[in-house]
Amino acid sequence: PKYLVVNADEGEPGTCKDREIMRHDPHKLVEGCVVAGRAMGARAAYIYIRGEFYNESSNLQMDHVHRCVELQHLEIKSNVQKVAIKEAYTAGLIGKNACGSGYDFDVFVMRGAGAYICGEETALIESIEGKQGKPRLKPPFPADIGVFGCPTTVANVETVAVAPTICRRGGTWFASFGRDRNSGTKLFNISGHVNTPCTVEEEMSIPLRELLERHAGGVRGGWDNLLGVIPGGSSTPIIPRSVCDDAMMDFDDLVRAETALGTAAVIVMDKSTDVIRAIARLVEFYKHESCGQCTPCREGVDWMNSMMWRFVKGDARTSEIDMIWELSKQIEGHTICALGDGAAWPVQGLIRHFRPLMEQRISDFKKKNHKEAEKRREII
Repeated sequence: PKYLVVNADEGEPGTCKDREIMRHDPHKLVEGCVVAGRAMGARAAYIYIRGEFYNESSNLQMDHVHRCVELQHLEIKSNVQKVAIKEAYTAGLIGKNACGSGYDFDVFVMRGAGAYICGEETALIESIEGKQGKPRLKPPFPADIGVFGCPTTVANVETVAVAPTICRRGGTWFASFGRDRNSGTKLFNISGHVNTPCTVEEEMSIPLRELLERHAGGVRGGWDNLLGVIPGGSSTPIIPRSVCDDAMMDFDDLVRAETALGTAAVIVMDKSTDVIRAIARLVEFYKHESCGQCTPCREGVDWMNSMMWRFVKGDARTSEIDMIWELSKQIEGHTICALGDGAAWPVQGLIRHFRPLMEQRISDFKKKNHKEAEKRREII
């Protein structure tokens, strides 16, 4: 048998697009599973959902009481809302003879335990099988040997959920959004120092500034108060305001800007942000979430973490900036999965665009703590 696995383990800091789909329209995901599963001839779909998403997994799998209080009209509505999967089984849309087509297709929900690494497709498969969530070596790829040793397609919630709409309206309609090689629509999560943080569906290739001003009310304190933006979730390099001015939110243009679209989670930082501390906190997150399987990630990210927190205080030498850059390059591309890359890229973005700030922090620390700096130099 073949299987479809839906990756709903959304653990990337700043990202909440899949959560919104499962929270507000879980039926769209179930319908997408049927469409995708039938297209690939899958026997069943496994939706692997992040453990912390209790309400979202309830929407998919269990009955729950939904209460909505509209204070403006002083109305209180209470109704029992059945889950999407149970409703689909009851309506004969999934299960034996799904949709009356003679095709059998089941949908199961698996809840994770909060490990970020299980967002990697092979670690996710290991977790579904009841093993430790550690990435597998590839090849073999999941398309050959996936969950339970069978051919498996692993897809994201957003990808699966949009499939029915594309089938209804046609691929030409979907491709009409954006530009060549970067067509379609995308869910953007805008957070940080904006006036109205939100999740919004927009067309690809929209200018970053237009996205923020049209949907998020602009940067807090105005565009001139912008320090930098992480455009694709915490694992993508930060870009400064000078780059943000003409950056477009698509794959090719953000690669040109030496960053990436990633999950399209836009984290906005204004000039009140201690950007060195912000990046140090991200590195600490990746250190904590590393599965420890690969030496460059296990040892290198831990080393980067300790160095970054010294950079926050300025308790370092200027030459260590080049050292941590080289360290990040030794981690990048030398691990089984992309967690090592995700830990290295924020540091590279910081050095690429904010090196003068790091050097100034070191200089200020030396002036204030001259004796301590001298002792450190003697020890080294």
